[in-house]
Amino acid sequence: MDLDDTKTQRRLVAALATVVLAIALALALDWPLADIVTVGFVERALQAATPIALAAIGGLYAEKSGVFNIGLEGFMIFGAANTGALVWLVGGESPAQADLWLAMALAVAISTLYTILFAVLLIRYKANQIVAGLAVWFIGLGFGPFTAVLVWGNRNSPGLVSVSDVTVPVLANIPVLGPVLFDTSPLVLLTIVLAVAAWVFLYRTRYGYWLQAAGENPEALDTAGVNVNRVRYAAVIFSGVMAGFAGAVLLAHAGSFTGTGQTMVNGRGWIGIVAYLFGNYNPLGAAAAALLFGGLDMLQIQFQTVGIEFPNRLVNLFPYAAVVVVLTVWGSTQMPASLGDPYESED
Repeated sequence: MDLDDTKTQRRLVAALATVVLAIALALALDWPLADIVTVGFVERALQAATPIALAAIGGLYAEKSGVFNIGLEGFMIFGAANTGALVWLVGGESPAQADLWLAMALAVAISTLYTILFAVLLIRYKANQIVAGLAVWFIGLGFGPFTAVLVWGNRNSPGLVSVSDVTVPVLANIPVLGPVLFDTSPLVLLTIVLAVAAWVFLYRTRYGYWLQAAGENPEALDTAGVNVNRVRYAAVIFSGVMAGFAGAVLLAHAGSFTGTGQTMVNGRGWIGIVAYLFGNYNPLGAAAAALLFGGLDMLQIQFQTVGIEFPNRLVNLFPYAAVVVVLTVWGSTQMPASLGDPYESED
């Protein structure tokens, strides 16, 4: 077992310990846990975690290759706004499921084009990665409402269409596990598959080793005959595509686009960055962290359901408070050695 795996396991244990402490606190306050942690709560937590996990997996791939992509929030806004607009343009006032899936595919394709331009700016022209990422975010904050007003005449769209659940016969009848995993959104199941596939690719294939080397020791990778910048291009483009897909998933679960405030993305891209740092750049760790954040985000609904009076703003701080506690007590994340450093071949 390597050092990264050990750190990731410790981080997951830390998260589990945090959950246990939270349960102990709830018991001490005499909260009805059985009414709070229900099957419906777990289902909502998984749906809330899905876009965060997708963005986190994309972001960690970029950073593993040595390139910051803090524009995840912006790319998520692009994905959500484009999906909503395309659903309306393709399906009109009564879009069907096929219209939604087509709109998501087209929105991801558009996100790919955006990210190619972003990658060229960072890698070929060596733009400041932090400034460029923030620029993507700011552009997204304007792009979302602008697109909504252009298409619907309002910052918020009318009701569009949300993705239908998929029910797996027989398996859906399993108590607790059945409704959670086998009678749920297909996007949740797809995210689970992508998280596992991302882990296998990163840690069990030579391409994954190249990607890690591009961030840790690009000179050695170059000496081995592998083009470092091509590896980085692929990783950065993948990160933007995943963030765009995350925005599309967010809209597919919500069923409409919200362009007011920080838009419907509302910080989930930033939480995605926290998730992969929390998961120590491990796709499975990042997905687990996303689930923790999704669950904490859904607590406000559960509190209202069972009649627990708790300030919503304070509940919204739970995910961030959990990160601060865990990272403080169990140590910081080890970033790739060459993160943020442009690379030029010696040839």
